Amino acid sequence: MSLALYGHPFSSYTQKALIALYENGTPFEFRCIGPDTPQHAADWLKRWPLAKFPLLVDGERDVAETSIIIEYLQLAHPGPVRLLPADPMAALDVRFLDRFFDLYVMEAMQVAVDSALKRIPMKSEEGLILARERLGRAYAWLEGRLAGRTWAAGADFTLADCAAAPFLFYADWTHRISDAYPVLRAYRARLLARPSFARAVEEARPFRPLFPLGAPDRD
Repeated sequence: MSLALYGHPFSSYTQKALIALYENGTPFEFRCIGPDTPQHAADWLKRWPLAKFPLLVDGERDVAETSIIIEYLQLAHPGPVRLLPADPMAALDVRFLDRFFDLYVMEAMQVAVDSALKRIPMKSEEGLILARERLGRAYAWLEGRLAGRTWAAGADFTLADCAAAPFLFYADWTHRISDAYPVLRAYRARLLARPSFARAVEEARPFRPLFPLGAPDRD
């Protein structure tokens, strides 16, 4: 098997790549990075000393960064589900939404997590307040943007939805999407029902105690 993915099931970015692989039924080996698999960690760090996961290995080629991994899979290992449209302008819209979920949802949520883990010089209460403020703005924008759409960019499931699924999953744990945003709440529910993401969620379920803010008893 030439394809291998280094990562952790509870990692949102790992899940983003896993969704793309599951969508197309792409064969791969998952190499979990954890205390029980030091050999995987050693090989991962040798290949990618910046110590960020996931990392995709295709033979002798290492591919880092989730959005690039997904685009690479479409080029090198295409399947029935095209996650980036062929039309350049439509693809640009998908890439923008992918960046939006990364920069304005996931990074906002990460402030609360990093402050709770003492990774940044900010009290956990302050980090949570800041994260909620930023997520509130993102939720309001998404409520309008997603109106009338099944998936983030329209009728088709794309790269943008691969990003949205895990990022909104954890963001909602950090700052609950209120009833004031019914469109966004319904979109998150559709993502949870998508088989590729549902599989990733189940695989990560044993690790929920690791969530530093406390995992809610739902989803």
